[in-house]
Amino acid sequence: MRIDPHTHSSCSDGTDTPAELMAAAARAGLDVVGLTDHDTTDGWAEAAAAVGPTGVTLLRGTEISCAADGVTLHLLAYLFDPADPDLVRSLARSRSSRATRARDMVERLAEDYPVTWQDVLDQAGGAVTIGRPHIADALVAAGSFPDRSAAFAGPLATSSPYYVHHWALDPVEACVLVRAAGGVPVAAHPRAATRQRRLVPDETFAAMAEAGLAALEVDHRDHGPAQREAAHRLARRLGLGESGSSDYHGTGKPNRLGENLMPPALLEQIVAEGRLALVTPAD
Repeated sequence: MRIDPHTHSSCSDGTDTPAELMAAAARAGLDVVGLTDHDTTDGWAEAAAAVGPTGVTLLRGTEISCAADGVTLHLLAYLFDPADPDLVRSLARSRSSRATRARDMVERLAEDYPVTWQDVLDQAGGAVTIGRPHIADALVAAGSFPDRSAAFAGPLATSSPYYVHHWALDPVEACVLVRAAGGVPVAAHPRAATRQRRLVPDETFAAMAEAGLAALEVDHRDHGPAQREAAHRLARRLGLGESGSSDYHGTGKPNRLGENLMPPALLEQIVAEGRLALVTPAD
């Protein structure tokens, strides 16, 4: 069984609509795909409607923005109740903070680059969660950079003077919230050193494990051999499962569907522990 549990649609920072994502998953030979847009579940219904036509099973989730002592960490939450009031409130606050942060960054960037907030909104289209990828797209459209990756390596980097922090949940609190909502939390790309200068320490993951963390995403494009080994050792030490994914964003990133996969046994655990069921072609 080929399971890619971490992908994004145009509801956040991907370029495919949820239905297009499901069709792309079918072309990639996937049996199961996880839709995990940033801080939103808005793409779930459209993706679920495409399960029958594409024959690809849907794993519903979201990628929650977290931060521990100023260090960013993303938490994948699967099969939770999307109406849980505490989680809904936290996701809404994160989306609002992301949008405010994006405006502030654009104001800084506009002093040196030909970019406006309207340019960013035009690139975001119908996205519910607006973030740095949409600013990158506006900079690319203006001819300032050849692609998103170049923009992120330049003025959108966390070390850049244009960078602005946004509010995010504490990752231990996020694990508690996800479990309370009937969901299953998995830490996304926990050792992706190319993304930021500092990484979340092992002690934080130990606290997250006590709060219900189920697994670490070990196999990811942003993990080299050393980072995969470090994540593997950490997962073993904490008794956590080990996942893998593409973190697909359509044409927004070079990541390809199915380039890393989740073991079927971990999916079985998530389904057993989650409040929701998978959406299957037989439904």
